[in-house]
Amino acid sequence: MTTRSVAREVFLLQLVLVVLLVAAAVVALVVQARRDTMTDARHRTLAAAESFAHSWGLQQALNSDNPSAKLQPLAEAARKASGVDALIVYKLDGITLTHSDPRQIGKHVIGPYAEAARGKPFTRTFQGALGLSVVSVAPVKDASGRVVALVAAPVTVEKVQKSVNRQLPMFLGTAVVALALAGGGAGLVSRRLRRQTHGLGPAEMTRMYEHHDAVLHAVREGVLIVGRDGRLLLANDEARRLLGLPAAAEGRHVGDLGLDHRTAELLASDRSATDEVHLAQDRLLALNKRSTSTAHGAHQGSVVTLRDTTELRWLSGRAEVARERLRLLYDAGVRIGSTLNVVRTAEELAQVAVPRFADIVTVELLDPVLKGEEPTVAGSELRRAALAGLAPDHPLYPVGELIRFVPDVPVGAHRDRVRSLVEPDLAGSSAWRSQDPERTRRILDHGVHSLAVVPLRARGEVLGLVDFWRSGGTPPFDDEDLSFAEELAGRAAVGIDNARRYTRERTMAMTLQRSLMPRGLPDQDILEVAHRYLPARAGVGGDWFDVIPLPGARVALVVGDVVGHGVHAAATMGRLRIAVHNFSALDLSPDELLGHLDELVTHLDVQDEDNDEGPAITGATCLYVIYDSVSGRVTTATAGHLPPAVAYPDGTVEFLHPPVSPPLGLSTGLPFESTELSLPEGSRLVLYTDGLIENRSRDLDAGLETLRAALAGPDRTPEDTCAAVMQSLLPARSTDDVALLVARPRGLDPADVAEWDVPRDPAAVGPVRNACVRQLEDWGLQHIAYGTELILSELITNAIRYGADPLHVRLLHTRSTLISEVSDGSSTSPHIRQAKDTDENGRGLFLVAQFAERWGTRYSPRGKTIWASQAIAPEALPPEEEPPEHLLSRWEQHGGW
Repeated sequence: MTTRSVAREVFLLQLVLVVLLVAAAVVALVVQARRDTMTDARHRTLAAAESFAHSWGLQQALNSDNPSAKLQPLAEAARKASGVDALIVYKLDGITLTHSDPRQIGKHVIGPYAEAARGKPFTRTFQGALGLSVVSVAPVKDASGRVVALVAAPVTVEKVQKSVNRQLPMFLGTAVVALALAGGGAGLVSRRLRRQTHGLGPAEMTRMYEHHDAVLHAVREGVLIVGRDGRLLLANDEARRLLGLPAAAEGRHVGDLGLDHRTAELLASDRSATDEVHLAQDRLLALNKRSTSTAHGAHQGSVVTLRDTTELRWLSGRAEVARERLRLLYDAGVRIGSTLNVVRTAEELAQVAVPRFADIVTVELLDPVLKGEEPTVAGSELRRAALAGLAPDHPLYPVGELIRFVPDVPVGAHRDRVRSLVEPDLAGSSAWRSQDPERTRRILDHGVHSLAVVPLRARGEVLGLVDFWRSGGTPPFDDEDLSFAEELAGRAAVGIDNARRYTRERTMAMTLQRSLMPRGLPDQDILEVAHRYLPARAGVGGDWFDVIPLPGARVALVVGDVVGHGVHAAATMGRLRIAVHNFSALDLSPDELLGHLDELVTHLDVQDEDNDEGPAITGATCLYVIYDSVSGRVTTATAGHLPPAVAYPDGTVEFLHPPVSPPLGLSTGLPFESTELSLPEGSRLVLYTDGLIENRSRDLDAGLETLRAALAGPDRTPEDTCAAVMQSLLPARSTDDVALLVARPRGLDPADVAEWDVPRDPAAVGPVRNACVRQLEDWGLQHIAYGTELILSELITNAIRYGADPLHVRLLHTRSTLISEVSDGSSTSPHIRQAKDTDENGRGLFLVAQFAERWGTRYSPRGKTIWASQAIAPEALPPEEEPPEHLLSRWEQHGGW
């Protein structure tokens, strides 16, 4: 038999099959069409009968005198519309009311209508005079549901089948076309078969199969063919050897061949694979799997090839370890150094290495490093900063312990020259056991068997050590592990050094800030003051406050804010605070003081810009408040700062809004303005910075309302007020400094104030002095009357001689001091000078300075006031037995008036 005859037989077979299939399809279509025709006839007659039986007006027509006359036209119209042969209406006694043949109207008909008379419609097929017919009968019911008539709709099957007969030529034509197409397709297949076999006969094809079989079993690569049902169809010799298949493996399911579960699952599935590694009988196999499918995508089976890659197992394991190490280094770069905290960075190093590299990790750092200082190499002491991987009852040195290494320990003798080292067997290392034999024994009892020690080195300096420990069944450290540990420690050392340098800078800034901030509130009797100051966690800022006693029973309250953080902000804050102290010594009003401070900041900014010494101070704010205990008034001026708040005794809260002025150093040329307010007894004056009320989650208006709510309510001490405000407004993690100052005035009793107007006459000195002495006796201050009398005599005399009208004397008695004030209309201020031996005057201020704790001059729009303050406690006075002559004898070393 030739290849050509095979192609011809294939063609004839295909042609016969196509003819049979086409004939069967035509018969099936005709039969199905006839069946569909009968079904359609039943549905059509039943629908026509029920539609007419339920039509509107049928009941009225049946109850009329001549039902046939009314129903016959309706029935004929419905018949033509529905396509049935007739629509016949019967009474229950069988009398015909309507018919397609009018001659049948009125006749009595007996038919199988009993079922419809009981109220159920039905359909029947019967052999009538016109041939095979289909009739459907539907009952007509009145309003009560009683059947009063019947409607029948017959149709002949021959009439319905005419449509099928009209379609039969189309069916036959389609069959002929299909037969022609199939024949042409079979011819094309035959030609394709001849072309693909190249004219080979059966002998040649058999020989080709034998060659294919020889090659299949001779290759050094396993080949499997698996059917779509998971059964093994073919396995060459190499595949049998690699997988250890039994002799009768073909035809069995791959799950019954004793293969690895993972391999068997892959072979039985539809999933493809490329160089997927599987383990079989201690061999590492690279498996490739491809599905054999039809042109339409139907899965027919799979072809699997296997290669023995056992020699690549070691390299694959090493590659996996390298990938894991790279991932660990990446994670370390992300996690280590997330904060600028030395201890936290050491903890992150320990946590990232456990358990992916070591079972236990400890970190020891030099004490200077923990404090932010430069590392030193003197001595062999390290402090444990972090530990990870052990339970709380571990035998290692705890965190915070100072470890003193003995000389025999490899890292103890010369820590400045320490190198990374590995102890694969701690039990056999006598050097490590000598550090602490008892503790070492307990460590070994916990299963720890290997150790790798790596110095934490940054910028050439050793910051500490990191110890990697392994226990249990993990393999001991080797040289390759040590190289990786050095890489990990090197990255961590950079983070620790950055945190150390930040700690040093922050410590310097905080030290500078503490040295420039008030270390305690000054002693004064005018205000009860409480304060809070919290530096930002991100860095030291420039917020500051101060309480400055002023002459005349007055106190100045100051808060300020310098933009920025760090050493520069702290230094700037100190410069501004010192400047405010100096300006307040001149006893300036708040608006004048802020004007001078603004000029100073402008000059400092110009100098800093010329010297490139850092950012300008521009943007600093300041609030200056003076409280006068005699008048009970508060004078306020601000330079871009937030307004102070006043909590009144009745529980209400008000924000004082002095005239708006820009921050310091903007050189706007506009004067600062101040505002005054009478402060009732028991009120609380609250000064603060923006770090208290404003942050990322709360805007300024919301912060002010929260502050108002915290200050409202019953009266509280300044200390309790500070606690309540901080609890309500302080954020969990402040990004800015917070300064809070709360003061409650202690108004001076009018009975503690005495005043006299003095005529400009030397003879008036005596009466005024005597009146002052009597007032001191009323206050119980006889023990200082002598010094006060001398002070007033000198000051009043000087005012009469050198001053101008009006002259005024005032005594202020506070809890601890007596203040004597002499005012006149002149702006000329006295000063201490060096008196010559021949001078008859010039020594008055020396006497005043001897009997007064402090004295000075303050100016007002109407002149000046010279004041002197005396302590009323007996231990603060000069010895009474020291006569004035002795004081004057000491003038040779001092100046005069």
